[in-house]
Parts: sequence; C-alpha cells; structure tokens
Amino acid sequence: MSILLAMIQTLLFIALAPLLAGWLKGCKCHLQNRKAPSLLQPYQDLLKLTHKQPVVSKDASWLFIIAPYIIFSATVIAISVIPLIAVDLPTAASADVIVLVGFLAFARFFLALAGLDVGTAFGGMGSSREMTISTMAEPAMLMAVFTLTMTASTTNLSLAIGHVLAEGLELRPSFIFALFALILVAVAETGRIPVDNPATHLELTMIHEAMILEYSGRHLALIEWASQLKLMLYGVLIANIFFPWGIAQTLSLPALGYGLLAILGKLAILALVLAISETLLAKMRLFRVQEFLSFAYLLGLLGMLSHIILEAAR
Repeated sequence: MSILLAMIQTLLFIALAPLLAGWLKGCKCHLQNRKAPSLLQPYQDLLKLTHKQPVVSKDASWLFIIAPYIIFSATVIAISVIPLIAVDLPTAASADVIVLVGFLAFARFFLALAGLDVGTAFGGMGSSREMTISTMAEPAMLMAVFTLTMTASTTNLSLAIGHVLAEGLELRPSFIFALFALILVAVAETGRIPVDNPATHLELTMIHEAMILEYSGRHLALIEWASQLKLMLYGVLIANIFFPWGIAQTLSLPALGYGLLAILGKLAILALVLAISETLLAKMRLFRVQEFLSFAYLLGLLGMLSHIILEAAR
C-alpha cells in the first residue's frame, strides 16, 4: 500500500507541475493588467508539442536526441524522493539532499551538452552561462539545506521535516537565513526574474532558452515539462521544509487529503509571491548574478553560524 502511495505521489507531482506554471502565469497577467490564459494552457501546449514531429538538425548527434529523455527522467527521479503530501513513504529512505542535488546536476549536465551539440552560437552561450550559474547556485543551496539538517542531525529530508514538526512552531534565526538563501537559489535555478527571463528570446539575455532553441515537438515538450517540474520541486522544498505543517504523518485517507490541500495552498501562495516579485523587479545584468548568488551563499553561511552559536549550545 505504501509503495502505491509513493507512486501516486510522484504521479501527482508530474501532473500538478503544469498547473502550477499556469497559475503563476495567470497571476503575472492579472498583476500586469493583461488577459490571463486558462490555467490548463500549459497542458494544452504540452499536448500540442507531443503531437508534432521533432525537427532535428543534420549536425546533431545521438546525444541531442536522447538528452530530453534523460533530462526528464532525472528530474522525475529527483521529485520522487521529495515528500509532497506525506513523509512516511518507502521513498523516504532515499530522500537525501545530496541525492537530490546530484540528480539535478545530472539533468543540467545533459541539458548543457545538448545546447553545445548542434554547434550554434546561442546554444554554446546558453550552456556556458548555465554552468557558470550552477557552480555558484549549488554551494548556496547545499549551505541552506545543511542549516536545516544540522538541526535535525540528518541530511534525509523526510526525517528533517519530521523533526521540525515534532519541535513545533519555534523562532529560529538560522531557519530565516536558510529560507531566504533557498529562495534566491530557487529563483536562479529555475531561470526566473531577475536572474533569467523565461519569456524572452533576446540573444543577449537568454540562458535556459538559448540551450533549447533547436528543440521542437515532443523533445521540446519533455524539456518544458522538466522545467515545470523543477519549478514545483523548489516550491515543495521551500513549503515542506520551512512550513511543513499540514503534511501527512500517517497514511490515513483524511491525513493524505489534508496534506494535498495544504501543499496546494502553500504552492499557490509561493507562486503569487513569485509573480509579485517578477512584476516589481527587472532582469539584472549577467555579471550581477555572481553577487546575487554570493549573497545567497552568505545567507546560508550566516544561518549555519547562527545555528552553531545560538541553537547548538542549548
């Protein structure tokens, strides 16, 4: 039964990711006085792309063709270890933050290779920028999550969430620093404003879009779906690590239903906050991203130091 619930949780993650993207786009449109598309528009876009025959450049190798499948599969494996609506599942044993970062890095590696494979100027530029950002984002993310795991004395996400739930609502300066650090990393890793603009195709500002310009059809659908999964992944991490209240600690039907409603509400609020920030902020210059992610790393480091100084001695 628990194995079936773990599979259902992963399928829910995959199914709800486009809905979150549609909600985010709708919030941004309303804030910018534009007509919002349907919440189901991302599903329609993915369905339309899957029915189109992909066009592959004659200069592309086998790596370009298999990269979308590897990227999507690695992202799905990454989301399968993250507690979404319940913590006591068979996947909890592998829900380690190091494993999570490894799968995300694996998907990013093949995305960068695919951008370089065709040999276009845009693809090489986007891959170079993506890897540059990742070298600064991953240490900041690890520092932020390690601050939490030091409190729970484990890098297992399920055990850490359970520890936070058992401790109850308590003001911890380390958690505040880690929360803002992870938010900054999530903005950079998912290619959102002010680090990147997913809606632009200007060659001087593209990062993620530059790597996938040569993709079409079902290949593009897989990459876009993986990008939506990654956005939801970071939203679930922030919601369930720092605000875990509502997540099911038992596998009863009422607890699971309440856990699903809780995570949907938290993700909706986080998407609204992201839409407001993207409406108020402008995209920064590429050379300012280093300062942005260095600040995220500094916040994570301050969180760890505040835990050692203020909390570890208690």
